[in-house]
Amino acid sequence: MELEEYAKLSTDDLAARLEELKREKNAVVLGHNYQVTEVQMVADHLGDSLRLAQLATETDAAVIVLCGVDFMAESAKILNPGKTVLHPNDRATCPMAAMVPARDLQAFRADYPDAAVVSYVNTSAEVKAVSDVCCTSSNAVEIVRKVDADEIIFVPDKNLAAYVASKTEKKVIPWDGYCYVHDGFVAEDVGLARGEHPGVPVVVHPESPPGVIDAADFVASTGGMMKLAAEHEELIVGTEVGLVDRMNREYPDRRFYPLSAFAVCRTMKMIDLPQVVWSLESGNHVVEIPEEIRARAEGALARMLELSV
Repeated sequence: MELEEYAKLSTDDLAARLEELKREKNAVVLGHNYQVTEVQMVADHLGDSLRLAQLATETDAAVIVLCGVDFMAESAKILNPGKTVLHPNDRATCPMAAMVPARDLQAFRADYPDAAVVSYVNTSAEVKAVSDVCCTSSNAVEIVRKVDADEIIFVPDKNLAAYVASKTEKKVIPWDGYCYVHDGFVAEDVGLARGEHPGVPVVVHPESPPGVIDAADFVASTGGMMKLAAEHEELIVGTEVGLVDRMNREYPDRRFYPLSAFAVCRTMKMIDLPQVVWSLESGNHVVEIPEEIRARAEGALARMLELSV
């Protein structure tokens, strides 16, 4: 069947077909917290970047269908070279990851010979391959503290770099990249949200600008935000709106409000349920990484997982 034919099927038919295909092919569906609701509903596991990386190494499935943006699918392949990793929409890319080409990072690194390179997991396989260790938003501070270097080149998110620098004594040298969703928040958004929901605490993602972080009550990764959701009756959530949808679905007796209804990652929303089923049935799109790059990138990701224990 062509992809267009899958789009004509009902949600129930697609979900049933997906379950059948998973059994036939020994497959697992991993989804990021920012995916559209219909994809979240069929994912075997949901999580942030760190949790998806961990799940990719823990699964016994022969096929991993990664519902997220390109670097997440690459990370799953890097950690599972013997497994088939499928990315349902290869146009679902991360704009921030594209802000740091590997060749530019290598040239930049030459200016700081004593510095270690800590690359956010939101980077390409090529960038991971020229990094010392990777990190996610949930473990960035911990990783930087544990790296055996006093100077850290942190790529690509300047806002996360600033947050890490505020939590460590090390010299953090930021790359000039950003997530357009989180960088779009301003401190006034926090004030307006507090006015609409008096007394409700505010949590924001560390990819947010420093002024937004200073105005919030909590700073957390999406995984950390889910933990806070389990602890609070109400919460104002400063991240991509897909996570707020998940919170309200999983805790229907509580109330969660987006810091901004405009916090939408367009590329995270590019994968839909028909694409997930089509990808698994047809085998599109297989993630392939040259072994030399994959092996070096695996070293950086493996060090992250080791230091995150």
